[in-house]
Amino acid sequence: MSTRAIHALKPNVTQEEAVRAFSGKGVSAFYWRMRSGPLRRIADAYVPYFLFRVKYAGAPARLFAIDAVDGSLDLFEFPRIPDEQDLLALDGRNRLETTLPEERAAELLRDKVLRVIFQQGFFKLRDASLEITRVPCELHMPYWLGFHERDGAVRCRVMDAVRRRMEGAKACALFEHWLAA
Repeated sequence: MSTRAIHALKPNVTQEEAVRAFSGKGVSAFYWRMRSGPLRRIADAYVPYFLFRVKYAGAPARLFAIDAVDGSLDLFEFPRIPDEQDLLALDGRNRLETTLPEERAAELLRDKVLRVIFQQGFFKLRDASLEITRVPCELHMPYWLGFHERDGAVRCRVMDAVRRRMEGAKACALFEHWLAA
């Protein structure tokens, strides 16, 4: 695992806020405690993302980021390319490596963006061709990992530290696979 500096989007969740969220009083937190045991530790982790500019049907270009590990995480959309004020330079080992080829990322992004477009009501879009261009920008997204333990089995719960929300099974599986490797 490399320890060169990375550029990560600044998190919107502090460590203390993450601990409160993982051990909170809500239904979701209660479910996790019952199923996976109490919170034992938390850690920050960083996932590499590819940034793409997407144009379609005369609409203004939009910026989307897709994870560069396997493309399974939710897309991020940006109003502009993140600049130095939006990013932190970090040195550390809690980061996943890029394993997804850029061409495959563009294919997965196309499918996900079409879903986003159709969900926004563009059902009558006559030309579903998208112009997808890679934006050269090193970008990692911050996540908080909460480790729960019951009977010697450890489970990982994931919080998106930018959007301030708990992630689902795909994110948990991604991080658990990374931790097991």
